Amino acid sequence: MLLHIRHSTVYHYSRPVENSMQVVRLTPRRDPWQRTQRWTLVTPGQRIEQVDAFGNLTHLVRVEEPLTELKILAHGIVDTSEAEGTVPGEEGGVSPLVFLASTRLTQPDAAVETFAARFRGALASDQAALLELAEAVRSAVVWEQGTTDVEHTAGEALALGRGVCQDHAHLFASVGRLIGVPVRYVSGYFNSGHASAASHAWVDAWRGPELGWLSIDVTQGELAGPRHCRLAVGRDYQDAGPVRGVRRGGGDERLEVAVQVAGSAQEQQ
Repeated sequence: MLLHIRHSTVYHYSRPVENSMQVVRLTPRRDPWQRTQRWTLVTPGQRIEQVDAFGNLTHLVRVEEPLTELKILAHGIVDTSEAEGTVPGEEGGVSPLVFLASTRLTQPDAAVETFAARFRGALASDQAALLELAEAVRSAVVWEQGTTDVEHTAGEALALGRGVCQDHAHLFASVGRLIGVPVRYVSGYFNSGHASAASHAWVDAWRGPELGWLSIDVTQGELAGPRHCRLAVGRDYQDAGPVRGVRRGGGDERLEVAVQVAGSAQEQQ
């Protein structure tokens, strides 16, 4: 499947920003199961490209002139026809054991530990058990837009019983790591069949060197596949989020994000 993607991020400020720095992860990963046919990233200021510790193509964007609006635009076409629910391990990459460590957003509290208790003893290689965990997470945290933001932790989302895709990913990661399964957070796009969309998040669960990663979209209740485009992976949202930054000045901030994802069998001429 060819995914036609357009992602616009605009920050509006009540007063001029003196300078700002943004870490931008808006370029699809160079993975063997997805091929970028063309991709354009438009940003203001100076831009430095680098590959981070997790293998994500990252751009450091620095703007040193006053502005009241900062716009970042990414668009292009990605071929995901070879994507499937299993992802091989990367040779020479970061060890999967890194994804056993808790982070601020995935640190389990008492309620998460209780939730995880019935999954203890499950084998990481057991696909059925991992999918059962995904379904349990989806049932415990019902999808509802606007109830959480990217700073909410797995425990907070579980307590609310409401959340969105990053909450599902954080809770799955928190439980998986508790029971000894390395889990990494994945950010990217999902072709839902609707013209407008949002950036998306799901998880990879490590099943060992022979089986590799099992890629699970907890929110959709399915294995990730051709309808998914991977941007970045990390321990949680803070490692893999599309745009994160700091600024000096600017007063109040208003953010506008618009994402469009459309699929086609072959590229339109």
